[in-house]
Amino acid sequence: MTATKPKAVVLLSGGLDSATVLAIAAADGFETYALSFRYGQRHSVELEAAGRVATALGASKHVVADIDLRVFGGSALTDDSIDVPHHDSVAGVTQDIPITYVPARNTIFLSFALAWAETLGSQDIFIGVNALDYSGYPDCRPEYIEAYQAMANLATKAGVEGSQNLTIHMPLVALTKAETIQRGLELGVDYGLTHSCYDPVDGRACGSCDSCLLRDRGFADLGLTDPALA
Repeated sequence: MTATKPKAVVLLSGGLDSATVLAIAAADGFETYALSFRYGQRHSVELEAAGRVATALGASKHVVADIDLRVFGGSALTDDSIDVPHHDSVAGVTQDIPITYVPARNTIFLSFALAWAETLGSQDIFIGVNALDYSGYPDCRPEYIEAYQAMANLATKAGVEGSQNLTIHMPLVALTKAETIQRGLELGVDYGLTHSCYDPVDGRACGSCDSCLLRDRGFADLGLTDPALA
């Protein structure tokens, strides 16, 4: 008799990092439940990518939750009056918190993931945060995720009753972009299915926003060409 796999909720944007995390969760023996968000982002084409990735990597279910963060604004990703920064090279990407930061985004996303995990009877959430090759977002730091995990275990009926002891997995947190890509390739991730661009033009990656430049450098470090820019 085949043992039942433990369930895990995986935050899936449709980008490179989250696709890698979905593959890692599956390789680690979890039955994966992919969670994406239509939050008013200008790069909503990423949701099409999320659907492709969820299917390709065998997610048991893929849910797209609708929340509209445009009502708050404050980010180039949710306010069309704020331009997404573009640079000539990756050298222009700084560790300062950029205008593409969406206020409290990971806190909001993790709260949805926590709710779904509780209803699934899941003990595990996976998120693709990274503290090396990233854009300086405060909600991508390991100390933030660890604090959220501590809070989450105080916040649910399942936690209080002792039937849930939640772990938030962040398998990419100490990896460079190149190391992330290498890990994904080892697990069979087709990065041609993914989309990471903040400011796509007719659905295609711009090649000059922070996300595109960091991603391109990761592939270049491996001697590869980013399929999104090929």
